[in-house]
Amino acid sequence: MSDCLFCRIISGEIPADKVYEDAQVVAFRDVNPQAPVHILVIPRRHLSSLNAAEEADGELLANLLLRAAEIARTEGLAATGYRLVANVGADAGESVPHLHFHILGGRPLAWPPG
Repeated sequence: MSDCLFCRIISGEIPADKVYEDAQVVAFRDVNPQAPVHILVIPRRHLSSLNAAEEADGELLANLLLRAAEIARTEGLAATGYRLVANVGADAGESVPHLHFHILGGRPLAWPPG
């Protein structure tokens, strides 16, 4: 989608500090980090949100989660902990309509988050 911010990052039209990419997944550092480590993990294929996912997307969703865990380990977060967040809808704070997971870590995170 030409008007989707994340699709434009995937295509290289908008630069990003990428930390991982493969045939299905791209991960990059958030430009407005909410923790010392704040990385977004997104599918290359445009999927507007988790609500738009279907049974056929199961492999993609599993790959996103596995890559998020791998990235967290690479970033040194696995030993102390990290948060994986998917905001779904405006009330949850979703601002880009392209499925994405936030990896947050590098400091103690408060609970509840909102």
